[in-house]
Amino acid sequence: MSRSIAPSLLAADFSCLQREIELVNNSEACFLHLDIMDGLFVPNISFGIPVVSAVKKISRKPLDVHLMIVQPERYLRKFKDAGADWLTVHMETSPHLHRTLQEIHALDMKAGVSLNPHTQVSSLEEIISYADLVLIMSVNPGFGGQQFIPGSVEKVRKTRDLIRASGSKALIEVDGGIDLSNAGLLFKAGADILVAGTTVFGAKDPVNMIRELASAGR
Repeated sequence: MSRSIAPSLLAADFSCLQREIELVNNSEACFLHLDIMDGLFVPNISFGIPVVSAVKKISRKPLDVHLMIVQPERYLRKFKDAGADWLTVHMETSPHLHRTLQEIHALDMKAGVSLNPHTQVSSLEEIISYADLVLIMSVNPGFGGQQFIPGSVEKVRKTRDLIRASGSKALIEVDGGIDLSNAGLLFKAGADILVAGTTVFGAKDPVNMIRELASAGR
């Protein structure tokens, strides 16, 4: 997979949620990205398992579920049952990360690891072979609409180098402040998937914006 866009549902109009999901269904997006926030690991609360279950009934795109919560291992099966196809947990909140990734795989989901902006890429060295996805946060997680951290481009390069050196087949996803000014740079640095919320759902033509983001910098 390369040059794919995963619209973030957090930026959608929740008063017209079915319409927003159908918009993604009819686009070139690879996934529908769902941010789960608990108000503890990040300073905000988003939505939980019942919303994931409802979205699954409508979405024709795989659900890319990003757990920004403490003790995510307690909820792996619940998110599987709700319809998650890809499940990403944070390095910073998973003290037994190897075990958690194994449990995600045992539940027949793809397993992702997310790194906050301050977390070094080198922290992935011992577990990269167990991850299907590395999610690089290009903002401090917890809120939509934040400004992109420029150093994230180099962080993507380092992650791509680590993946190549290890022989891993993990994809690189980037989330936070993604727009047309940085999408091309991130793809060139080695990103496979860009998560975009406000840029997509705030656009006059979201379907076309997804297409433009995927082709940025070509």
